[in-house]
Amino acid sequence: MQFEPVFGNVEQNLKKAEGLINELNAEVIVLPELFNTGYLFTSLDEVGKISEEIPDGKTTEFLCRLASRNQCCIVGGVAERDHGRFFNSAVVVSPEGYMGTYRKIHLFSEEKLWFQPGDEEPEIYDLGCCRMGVMICFDWFFPETMRILSLKGADLICHCANLVLPFCQDGMKIRCLENHVYAVTANRTGQDDRNGKTLQFTGRSQITGPRADVLYSAGPVGNEVGVAELDISLARDKHLNPFNHLYRDRRVECYRRLCEGES
Repeated sequence: MQFEPVFGNVEQNLKKAEGLINELNAEVIVLPELFNTGYLFTSLDEVGKISEEIPDGKTTEFLCRLASRNQCCIVGGVAERDHGRFFNSAVVVSPEGYMGTYRKIHLFSEEKLWFQPGDEEPEIYDLGCCRMGVMICFDWFFPETMRILSLKGADLICHCANLVLPFCQDGMKIRCLENHVYAVTANRTGQDDRNGKTLQFTGRSQITGPRADVLYSAGPVGNEVGVAELDISLARDKHLNPFNHLYRDRRVECYRRLCEGES
């Protein structure tokens, strides 16, 4: 789901998301990063005022009601407040209610001024129809993010994004190919103009398949919702051919020390 949030106007942004979600018939719905607040913060005080607790905050409760009404799972980006700390987070809800929170591990640019990096290993959510992992925006730049989620059993990666660099949509083809998983990159459009700073977001939200195939590609501007039917069996087959298997062919013994941070 792709749209342009209005910075600081949580009510309007939730109403926009609700209108788009109510038009959908899908089992899993992915919203952009920080969809309820906008992205371009200018002070820590501002983050403190607009962030919310999870799961007791307004946005999480709102998403829970939507998920129950529409009988779907929803993943959406939220600025999280937790005992004086702030995280760029994504909340996961289902028709039964709150499922969990992912805190962005790899912070981009000035996010480091406002947010703490994620402090927990990414989880897998078993929805019945699929096993799902979550990442946020700049996490795509680090192949370890999707690799650990796929090694833990994810069939589908829900990727909440506010992309400003032009590389991600092409990069996600490789990420999905090298892990044989599906990914839904839900990006925002438009721009944030705050105190003399401007960020332009790239849109082009994308659903990517395990063979580097693009199942849906949105335009660079405007509200847009894309739906694709996923064959989960393709994500669970890690064979490239009768002789090569994505995981069993890894030569971990040759690079274990590097993975553990040793020189």
